[in-house]
Amino acid sequence: MSLKIRLSRAGAKKRPFYRVVVADTRSPRDGRFLERLGTYDPMLPKDHPERVRLNEERIRHWLGVGALPSDRVARFLGAAEIIPMPAQRNNPQKGQPRAKALERQAARAEKAKAAAEAEAEVTPEPAAEEAAPEEAAPEEVAAEEAPAEEAAPTEDAAAEEAPSKEAASAEAGTDDGEGEEKAEG
Repeated sequence: MSLKIRLSRAGAKKRPFYRVVVADTRSPRDGRFLERLGTYDPMLPKDHPERVRLNEERIRHWLGVGALPSDRVARFLGAAEIIPMPAQRNNPQKGQPRAKALERQAARAEKAKAAAEAEAEVTPEPAAEEAAPEEAAPEEVAAEEAPAEEAAPTEDAAAEEAPSKEAASAEAGTDDGEGEEKAEG
């Protein structure tokens, strides 16, 4: 007769509570068992002392007789230092992302790469802009110290440029010949 130390579910719907029992491997999960060895209440916080209660003396007896713990119970026993902590199992096939997830990862990687390149291109320019205001600051100080008469010619020059642009656009309009047709019509 092969024996297992395993969990047997009890409790209400959506309120699980487990008993740690030693049972024949052929018995149903919630069926016949030989002895109750402890309890496990997953509804309690992980650091709560009543979450896992074990009868260490009886567990050591059943392990000595040849009972094998289930994966979950082996983790409980390892945490209680009754047996060595079992190695964490890993199924690399199951953990691999599927085709759609791989596509999303590739798309994210491309976006991140493009954003990094764009940021790298933008980063040197602000450094140049930061240096420019420092250099421009003495010019601004000089402009503020200059009398208002020096500032006036620059305004006059801007006023002179504006009419020349309007004149150029007016001349361009008469060159099309459309203005002549409208005048005739």
